Amino acid sequence: MLDSLRQWCAAELGVPATALGELLPVAGDASFRRYFRLFPEGRSPVILMDAPPEKENSQPFLDIAERLRQADIHAPAILAHDLARGWILLEDLGDTLYKAAFELRDGEAVFAEILPVLVKLTRVDAGGLPLYDRSRLQGELNLFVDWHIPEQTDRPLSDKERVEWQALCDLLIDSALTQPQVFVHRDFHSCNLMVLDGAPGVIDFQDAVRGPISYDLMSILLDRYIAWPRDQLERWMEAFRQQVAPSVASETWQRWCDFMGLQRNLKIIGIFARLAHRDGKTGYLSLVPRFADYVRDVLIRYNELKPYQALLEPRL
Repeated sequence: MLDSLRQWCAAELGVPATALGELLPVAGDASFRRYFRLFPEGRSPVILMDAPPEKENSQPFLDIAERLRQADIHAPAILAHDLARGWILLEDLGDTLYKAAFELRDGEAVFAEILPVLVKLTRVDAGGLPLYDRSRLQGELNLFVDWHIPEQTDRPLSDKERVEWQALCDLLIDSALTQPQVFVHRDFHSCNLMVLDGAPGVIDFQDAVRGPISYDLMSILLDRYIAWPRDQLERWMEAFRQQVAPSVASETWQRWCDFMGLQRNLKIIGIFARLAHRDGKTGYLSLVPRFADYVRDVLIRYNELKPYQALLEPRL
């Protein structure tokens, strides 16, 4: 396989295979995709994505990359592709993640670099993208009860609690669908943003949909590695509102954001349980406590959510 990859890369780059150097593995994501960095002689480094076509459909990656670049967002340029074999050659955006930037620099200054990208994302062409509709939002929430509860707790839901769970789901989904529906990256966090000269680079965007305007904002604010004080979160929520939804009342906007964050965090807890128990990727379980804390925090902020504390708290 690697020999075939090397031959293809060399042909596409117009260099001898001997001029490619090693295919150096690059840390990937939770999918079946693999990434390699190549250092062709006389050229800048490039990234090779190997996405087995029987496991991953790479066409959305190509489509979304073009939409982002047309919106002046720095997604990696596509240098070559062979979708039949699941191979894509990409511009190399480097190794410096915004995770490191947030850890080393002032958070306000770093977010000031990211905010323009968030605003541009809301203006990306979302035509023809899958809809973040009621069915999809419900399916994501179900991951919590289908995977986290049975695999990570000893508290199965009773019939009465299943009714309560659905009432909570309906509350969160209604809030999401009330919002303006725009392009949503869907995994916009500090490990999918690259520090570059100028604007941040954006990666891992192939699952983009058309959905709630607050989703990507809450993805980056409620990050898996960095927790921020509530007053800082609210300042950033407000800064984004002023840019993309100035006619929406601040109180309404904050509720949209918090409810969207709750939906996403319940989903993520379920995803981490599924990755651990279905796919053997147990390392993600160490991240669950942070998302459980995010859930607890928002449950106490709204009277309409407080009835669900008894349902969720013993299972977090």
